[in-house]
Amino acid sequence: MSVWRTAIGGLVGTFVLTTILRTASELRLTRIDLPFLLGTAVTADRRRAKAIGYVLHFVAGLLFSLAYAIGFTALDRSGVLLGAAFGLIHGLFAGSALVNILLPIVHPRMGTPSSSIASGALLEPPGFMMMNYGRSTPMVSLAAHIVYGAIVGWFASASG
Repeated sequence: MSVWRTAIGGLVGTFVLTTILRTASELRLTRIDLPFLLGTAVTADRRRAKAIGYVLHFVAGLLFSLAYAIGFTALDRSGVLLGAAFGLIHGLFAGSALVNILLPIVHPRMGTPSSSIASGALLEPPGFMMMNYGRSTPMVSLAAHIVYGAIVGWFASASG
């Protein structure tokens, strides 16, 4: 297992995950836009937020792939199915803890469940498993993260 191949898998997986989420948004299956959410944590300029958010999203994808590499090394194996299992855990953690609990706490432009309309929050809080962004958002997000994990696992297990 190569950390470099796993990292490349993380970048490819992030591209595919982002494409799945963007496609689901265009098909009106979800309103989630993770790069925009990340970017607006840094800037109020909506156009710049998208660009910055994509960079942050790819950095996060790379960092998560390195966490996967640690898991693969600890288990002394890797592969598509193990990567997909990691992706499921990653998706559940991201939807329930990272985006639902931590992001509204640290995001300067996101409301919280206790925010009032007059508070000036620019973004709606995601809610549990990001349900505030659409009923199918949890399934779309989980599927995208499972695909991400499978890609990372595939790259990690590729012989070079």
